[in-house]
Amino acid sequence: MSSLLIQFIEDLAGQKLSLTPADGQRLGLVLVDLVTACFSSLLESDPCLRSSSRRQAFASRIRADIQSRLHDPELTPRSVAAAHHISVSYLHRLFQEQGETVSAWIRDQRLGRVRRDLADAALIDVPINQIAASWGFRRAGDFSRAFRTAYGESPREFRSRTARRSN
Repeated sequence: MSSLLIQFIEDLAGQKLSLTPADGQRLGLVLVDLVTACFSSLLESDPCLRSSSRRQAFASRIRADIQSRLHDPELTPRSVAAAHHISVSYLHRLFQEQGETVSAWIRDQRLGRVRRDLADAALIDVPINQIAASWGFRRAGDFSRAFRTAYGESPREFRSRTARRSN
């Protein structure tokens, strides 16, 4: 994991002059995910850690994996559990220890990414449903309801308000 992180940072440094601010924001999120995964991997391999610390490190690694796959509409608790060779019930227990559910966490992460993209002036011409689909939302109606519930306004209202603010 650490060699992957090092390679990413080296590649990023080589591209710094050709990156736009929007690229930097997106790549910053990837960097945070890689750092999290790297630390989780290191913590998980330490034999001196308590069982609860190992579970937390494992849960962090799972969260980093989920974040890297948010675009996949097939991302479900079942697919996450299978990817980590654990049962779905154990996956749910890991998330319950943090007071949340796997599905809700995935949905909240996706909503956050869509919200960020809707506020991105570089993506103003990309249709809302296309942005939502790029983050794994299959049905526009389900996405719109979830967005309104989470943020108190429709995706269109949010985009319009943030576009006015940036002008």
